[in-house]
Amino acid sequence: MHTPFSARLLLRATAVAALWLTASAAVHAQLQADASRITQVKVYPGSATVERVTRVAAGARSVTFACLPAGLDVQSLQVSAGASVRVGETSVLSEARELSANCATSALDGRIRELEDQKAALQAETDALGMVTGYLKGLSGSEATPGARAPIDARNLTSMTEAMRRSGQDALLKQHQIQRRQTDLDRQLKPLLAERDRTQGQGAQVTAVTVTLAASADAEVKLSYQVNGPGWTPSYRALLDTTTRKVRIERQALVAQATGEDWRGVKLVLSTGQPRRETTGRLPNAWRIGIEPPPRVHAEEARMYAPMPAAAPIAADRKMAASRAREPLFDVSVFDNSFATEFSVPQSIDVPSNGQRVTLALGQHEDTAQLAARTSPRVDPSAFLVAEMAQPSGVWPAGPLQLYRDGNFVGQGRWNVSSDEKLTLSFGRDELVQVRAEPERDNQGTGGFAGSRAERQVQRAYVVENRHRTPIAVQVLEAAPVSVDEQVRVTTRFAPQPAEQAWNKQPGLAMWRFDLDAGQTARVSADYTIGYPKDARLQMR
Repeated sequence: MHTPFSARLLLRATAVAALWLTASAAVHAQLQADASRITQVKVYPGSATVERVTRVAAGARSVTFACLPAGLDVQSLQVSAGASVRVGETSVLSEARELSANCATSALDGRIRELEDQKAALQAETDALGMVTGYLKGLSGSEATPGARAPIDARNLTSMTEAMRRSGQDALLKQHQIQRRQTDLDRQLKPLLAERDRTQGQGAQVTAVTVTLAASADAEVKLSYQVNGPGWTPSYRALLDTTTRKVRIERQALVAQATGEDWRGVKLVLSTGQPRRETTGRLPNAWRIGIEPPPRVHAEEARMYAPMPAAAPIAADRKMAASRAREPLFDVSVFDNSFATEFSVPQSIDVPSNGQRVTLALGQHEDTAQLAARTSPRVDPSAFLVAEMAQPSGVWPAGPLQLYRDGNFVGQGRWNVSSDEKLTLSFGRDELVQVRAEPERDNQGTGGFAGSRAERQVQRAYVVENRHRTPIAVQVLEAAPVSVDEQVRVTTRFAPQPAEQAWNKQPGLAMWRFDLDAGQTARVSADYTIGYPKDARLQMR
């Protein structure tokens, strides 16, 4: 039985359509497989490790991670997958962004198109209102808008003019409102267009990594790579409550990156490690000692060891520009003396690729402190409120510190945890503690056998007054003379005796500690006798 021609034609069309649908489904599946997302970024001081994940269908033979930054470290590429996927070779391709079909469009295009459509709708409404106002001007017989003048009926003159006035007023008011909305849309469009130009500028390079594989079931494929340039630096806030004597230290981090790919909704891990640094220490060379032979340089050797000509300025400039482009966004020296510690941010984070610094909270530490008004009258006759507390546990790299006292910002400092047992933070001047230095007495004289030695007597005294309504603790620091020569002898007398004569492990730094009731005044004094040979001159440092 022969099939009619029309039936055969229909069967062929059906087969072609089925083949086209199958090919379209395969292309769609391939595009879906090519779409990867960033799941985690581990940021180091000066570099970052990015992890991307994509899903492949059963039977897939390859997968491509497209639109990756051009500056990724190819040697650091790592591919992993489940047991149902056998991973083969990996190929890397770098090309211009505008030549890549997957990277030519931007996630901002939809929002930009939406705002442009709103502008077009407003412009159409403006044109329609212009036609209405033109028609009203024609009815009024204006010379600026000539047209057929409407017949005037004296009985309806008042109502007609009122209707024209209202219609014209409404049209002009709507035009003004539309202009305002168009201005707002332009203000929203401008940063979006600038961001699209930044991410897809002319000449921007992208990298595509294609992985050959064999998937027996649906699975996820993970790709990780390192990029140079991103970084983070710590910052701190210390908040003191003078009523409860509680100090809360908030640890924060400033993160920034300009790799060429935005980190949107990623899990962020901050590490104090530095994988870019050397992993082994330097070893000493053998110390060889011998007799150096007399110098003998032949003409040929002289030419061989002659200094090389200086590099061309253009090459030097290019080298300097390349070095400047690889510079990290933060100073990494603050992590030199710390072991590697990781901070995992609990929430998803957005870090754009424009160098913008994003502030993240890394937790807090709270403890009860001992408060005191500390003064060094010899240097500055002012008292500063200090809080002493136990050192927090863990790694606390150096960073900027903001100080708050009873909710008020008092200034900035530098967080730099030392090896001391106690942590001391200064929270600004205490204006209710008055410190006065009495005039210093400095007398010269002679002594010893037959006046062979000279003596210098120095007397210092300080008065501290508590103008608070509550008792306070006071600390007074004094720098006492310390002899570094056996010919110089120093005799020191304090009144009262200070609590420490080598404060902070520094010989010669004396500290008085005492409590002052409200309105109470205290006086401390120091007398120094310095003896030295009569013909010698004292050297004071």
